[in-house]
Amino acid sequence: MAKKYNVAVVGATGVVGEEFLRILPERGFPLGSLKLIASQRSAGKKIAYGEDVLEVEALSPSSFEGCDLAFISATDEISREYAPIAAKAGAIVIDDSGVWRMDPEVPLVVPEINGDDVANHKGILAIPNCSTTPVVMTLWPLHQLNPVRRVIVATYQSVSGTGREAVEELEAESRASLAGEAVTPHVYPHRIDFNLIPEIGSWKEDGYTSEEMKLVNETRKIMHAPEIAIAATCVRVPVFVSHSAAVFAEFERPMALEQVWEVLGCAPGVVLQDDPQASLYPQPRAAAGTDPVYVGRIRRDISHPNGIAYWVVGDNLRKGAALNAIQIAEELIARSLI
Repeated sequence: MAKKYNVAVVGATGVVGEEFLRILPERGFPLGSLKLIASQRSAGKKIAYGEDVLEVEALSPSSFEGCDLAFISATDEISREYAPIAAKAGAIVIDDSGVWRMDPEVPLVVPEINGDDVANHKGILAIPNCSTTPVVMTLWPLHQLNPVRRVIVATYQSVSGTGREAVEELEAESRASLAGEAVTPHVYPHRIDFNLIPEIGSWKEDGYTSEEMKLVNETRKIMHAPEIAIAATCVRVPVFVSHSAAVFAEFERPMALEQVWEVLGCAPGVVLQDDPQASLYPQPRAAAGTDPVYVGRIRRDISHPNGIAYWVVGDNLRKGAALNAIQIAEELIARSLI
């Protein structure tokens, strides 16, 4: 009989937690027991899972007793405090925060790229930021064929990357704007409806934001390529779900477009949508609620002989977060590491 695993989900009432609970049964995950954990404010809430109705528990140091896996999608402060507690209790932690990603002792994993890294865990594994994942998913297959030397990225990130309050704010602001009513933003420094905000995360001394530096540093770590030169501009856009990115990649040698199409068309987890004359290209609305990373508008970078430009889109709550975490767990199971 196949082994089943006891799972704890911290942040079960958040947008990523909810997506996690949708994906688990979709993938037929070998679940033994499921413990839903959130803040004291959400404790006692009832959540349907399959034929069962589970009660959300308040997070505490004893929450992880008897658990094989702990998925944490909460604040940095929660992850910093409770990930070590969960690991000490015997659970393997798969964390969605920014706390552990760049820790040299913690594997940062996208299974399609660096699945072998799961074997190096010491109780905690991390998933990348949701804007990093679609970029590395498309760079990696090309990098294996022709090393990437430099990347310029502009991201267009949906409000669900911030959380439920941001989703609700976009909806409320949009309704108010269309009704001609006054709007005061609370989640973002400016209104997000009918607007773009080129500020995600905290500001660094060099003028970049923490979100932009996550993309830079995480890409290098996942691809085991610290020498890649990367610069990013991350922009919040009035889209509910799915992050998009315009990518300009410079390679060691020139690449034929036919070769790029062939490689990305066969890459695991990637779907090629590239027929501009038919207006076929990735779009966030179409990507929402699906698992792949979509790539299109592949063309030469006319500013550099070794450059390729393309457009990539992925659901930030699924492959950008919950799905990737579940795939890491599946990788651990497949390798008998849990």
